Amino acid sequence: MHEIIKSVGIDIGTSTTQLIFSELTIENEATSYVVPRINIVDKKVTYRSKIYFTPLIDQQTIDAESVKKIIEKEYSDAGMKPEDLSTGAVIITGETARKTNANTVLETLSSMAGDFVVATAGPDLESVLSARGAGADTLSKEKRQAVANLDIGGGTSNIAVFQNGNLRGTSCLDVGGRLIKIDEAGKIYYIFPGTQALAKAHGISINVGDRADEKVLYKVCELMAEQLAMAINKMPVDDMHSSMYTNNGKKLSEDPVIDAVTYSGGVASVYYEGEPSDVFAYHDVGVLLARAIKNNPVLKNVLTYPAVETIRATVVGAGTHTTNVSGSTIQYTDGRLPIKNIPVLKLSEEDEQNPEVFRETLKKKLKLFMNEGHQEQVAIVLSGKYHQSFLRVQELANMIADGAETVISGPYPLIVVVENDIAKVLGNALNVLLERKKDFICIDGIFARDGDYIDIGEPVALGRVVPVVTKTLIFNS
Repeated sequence: MHEIIKSVGIDIGTSTTQLIFSELTIENEATSYVVPRINIVDKKVTYRSKIYFTPLIDQQTIDAESVKKIIEKEYSDAGMKPEDLSTGAVIITGETARKTNANTVLETLSSMAGDFVVATAGPDLESVLSARGAGADTLSKEKRQAVANLDIGGGTSNIAVFQNGNLRGTSCLDVGGRLIKIDEAGKIYYIFPGTQALAKAHGISINVGDRADEKVLYKVCELMAEQLAMAINKMPVDDMHSSMYTNNGKKLSEDPVIDAVTYSGGVASVYYEGEPSDVFAYHDVGVLLARAIKNNPVLKNVLTYPAVETIRATVVGAGTHTTNVSGSTIQYTDGRLPIKNIPVLKLSEEDEQNPEVFRETLKKKLKLFMNEGHQEQVAIVLSGKYHQSFLRVQELANMIADGAETVISGPYPLIVVVENDIAKVLGNALNVLLERKKDFICIDGIFARDGDYIDIGEPVALGRVVPVVTKTLIFNS
């Protein structure tokens, strides 16, 4: 079997809006008389849009109609129609995700392709996606180091740390190139309150209506660069640092110690490629922030790798689907399938070997999928490699039940996806632990990773297996 499917991704960020179209080749790599395993074997970017400034009506509202016109124009220029596409993603990121009508914009644009993965990437999830797009996860595995990607955009700086290919932590700061905006006349017309407070705390006065003074604004950018160095635990924190985190977020743990960094986002393009002749060419302080990061005495002594992508590192390519059939030993609550567009939370094999680490990691990662204090629907994915015996499966069930308390107490079913063939026994154990009062789905034979989404179809083969679509977010590479 050999098939090419078409995919689109739309990224609406604080500074820029952009699209990318891809062709993805899928094949059945299993031999005859074996359950099919269909995988992506090749991907090719066929069209990159222009990069547009994200249109806003005011500082709180995305101009949905203008965004739609941009998307329609790029579809036309690419010779694409919605019906040509099999899959895709619309992601609203950075400060733009905080706009009052972000969800309305998503709903409007999601109709412009076939089966979209539609998500507003919150600051933690965006950190993971941009780091994978920049290649930090791969570098951490190849170099055997803890690598942090700093995705520095217009409104926020998203940080994700990977060690041996596994996610070890995320954070997000209100540090970005468009937190101070400058008009055509060279005057400041917008200052993010947190940025103004940071400047004031260090005796720097900046106000809307002031002339954009390069020396003064560079000093503010130096302060933002220092906050980034503090965020990756390379210099002691100051009294302002805790207030710099987006949505009252938390800083990274000091474990693991970060060995190296990559930079992505619009500011990273300037960092790697050099400054334009006019430092205010983009009507913001992004160029000055890139310079301040490059000159920061702490950051410049941290091993720095080139990113695979900079401005396109967040999700600009859209996912495709890899269709699989679950193993034949599964458990599920009747009436809960099909279920679609469930984000994946992946636990590493290292986590699985230590019950306490497993519980704490699961609790911590579930917080990435909280929305206004409520647990969103999520699929917990693990290998099951170390829990093959009956007693070890019981132990694993207890670990999941303890770590997933927020899911169990919430309205959504508990979804557990296991790579190894233990779902039936594990499902039975969970059902007993939960006193048969919680809807659950426990399937095996499926491989997925952080950042993926899965669809689980209605049971087939007399209810013995379920079809599963894994939607892998594609990054330009």
